[in-house]
Amino acid sequence: GTDVVASMVVFEDGLAKKDQYRRFAIEGTTDDTQSIHQVLTRRLKYLREDAEIESNQKFSYRPSLLIVDGGQPQVTAAAKAIQESGVQDIAVVGLAKRLEEIWLPHQDFPILLPRATDELFLLQRIRDEAHRFAITFHRSKRSKVMLESLLDEIPQLGETRRAALLDQIG
Repeated sequence: GTDVVASMVVFEDGLAKKDQYRRFAIEGTTDDTQSIHQVLTRRLKYLREDAEIESNQKFSYRPSLLIVDGGQPQVTAAAKAIQESGVQDIAVVGLAKRLEEIWLPHQDFPILLPRATDELFLLQRIRDEAHRFAITFHRSKRSKVMLESLLDEIPQLGETRRAALLDQIG
């Protein structure tokens, strides 16, 4: 419920492009659909035609597919952000973890791939990498805030002693 974060990972030709990864601090909401909309709105502004020069510095290639973590509500939020951005020719799907369902915008039923397919494995790998990247960011953000706030509340604790405690505790 606090320090909400999101992540974006980039895969090209089935390989992770870690230099293209991005992480986002989410402000003003804890709702995942609003978070998805916020992140995509922020990120897609670099893909508009009037931002063409800047987009070359932000993306190595224009994405052809956005995969969001979740089902129909999350895909709907992503599709809305894409439509509002004015960016065209980007497909969006959602991967819902429970049954590894693939959701498409404006569809009432998901696609279910056989369990042992390379296509499903790639989607899972992308989703799991996004989770790993987001969790790492969230933990670093949360632990930094918690340590700072706890130590700051101790009266008459100076910088030297605070540093010594951090060295001792970790």
